[in-house]
Amino acid sequence: MNTNKPKLIEVALPLAIINEAAAAEGSVGARPHPKNVHRWWARRPLAAARAVIWASLVDDPSGDPTLTPEQQETERLRLFGILERLVKWENSNNLDALAAARAEIDRCFPQGAPSILDPFGGGGAIPLEAQRLGLNALSGDLNPVAVLIQKAMLEIPPRFAGRRPVHPDTDSTLDTWQRSQGMAADIEAYGQWMRDEAFKRIGRLYPNATGPNGEQLTPIAWIWARTVESPDPTWDGHVPLVASWTLAKKPGKPKVWIEPIIDRDTQTITYEVREGGEPTLDRTVERGNGTCIATGSAIPYAYIRDESLNGRMGEQLMAIVAEGDGGRAYISPTEPDWAASLSVPELGWKPTSLVGIHPRNISTPSFGLDEWWKLFTPRQLTALTTFSDLLPAVHERVTADATTAGWTDDGLRLRDGGDGASAYADAILTYLAFNIDKFADFSCTVSA
Repeated sequence: MNTNKPKLIEVALPLAIINEAAAAEGSVGARPHPKNVHRWWARRPLAAARAVIWASLVDDPSGDPTLTPEQQETERLRLFGILERLVKWENSNNLDALAAARAEIDRCFPQGAPSILDPFGGGGAIPLEAQRLGLNALSGDLNPVAVLIQKAMLEIPPRFAGRRPVHPDTDSTLDTWQRSQGMAADIEAYGQWMRDEAFKRIGRLYPNATGPNGEQLTPIAWIWARTVESPDPTWDGHVPLVASWTLAKKPGKPKVWIEPIIDRDTQTITYEVREGGEPTLDRTVERGNGTCIATGSAIPYAYIRDESLNGRMGEQLMAIVAEGDGGRAYISPTEPDWAASLSVPELGWKPTSLVGIHPRNISTPSFGLDEWWKLFTPRQLTALTTFSDLLPAVHERVTADATTAGWTDDGLRLRDGGDGASAYADAILTYLAFNIDKFADFSCTVSA
């Protein structure tokens, strides 16, 4: 006699609700979400992973011969109600929703639910959601980055759950620190120390921007354009390759854009930030082909690639994005702004390893940007190096602060299964290193 009962996923699912919850995860942006620990290729939506795991374990009512078809449908709708509540992101840590879901798994597996195995876990969506449902999750991957992501999401937080933060400046008025709240507070505190220390070392390379009324503003972004020499012999100089002149276009507010000022006498191009109206020129590059804004001549894709391959491509600062008491401001660049980006001392080293050849996802090698250092300006490399060099100092501070807070320092590291002061310092550094990695994504010359 076949005692296997069909599972809910084999019969019916509320797909519209699941799809809606999965789509909503795509708009979380920078808000707290496991996927923002570190980006990974083809990361599965947590809502979908949670739904698939649960529906693969819960019996469909059609397998119960004591129920009439009408009763089966009523029971199926009850299960749908549990699932619809379970997949919503705002219910991820809702104890009532999770308890109801786990109760159904226990009902279907009175002897204990099976373990969930994901041999190629990637970003860790499946094992994470299996853990959330109270299941034993086994996961791995061939890629060491994926393994580290999974460890950061699955192994490290439970090891230090429920502990108070060790940084001496954290709020000591809280009586309880649930789950990973203490570790999260320490990551923020030691990250702030890194930021402050880095500013002491290289802050001079990031001078304040001057607002329209002479006020000093904090720069948060520099908008650059790559340039190539115009193939038109009537123009003696470089011209920009710009996909959009627009800087900001919020509803109800004037559009902010860049106007290139073309001086035909000196054959130079400067840039001014405008507010209101529309850009006076169209984009100068599309689908790899460009247009000279000075003469209107075509700049073929092959020409642009050849200029880049031979190291003749340039760059030009077009605008600065800054923040002050009045909010965000867009400022026309000045000569000191340009000079600051060039006053970076030599590092004495460069990340010269080759960028992988993968034309579908990474096209920079075909333009001569075939080594990692070529994807960054000297100032960006200096900043990334400075933050990286601060990690050993953070490890020493965390270890010392944890010891002062009463933790045992047995010297056992995180990789060896430790849960003392040294292992905790390793954990904090793991997340701070992820932040530096994310910083590299945005602080490079090929970010959009």
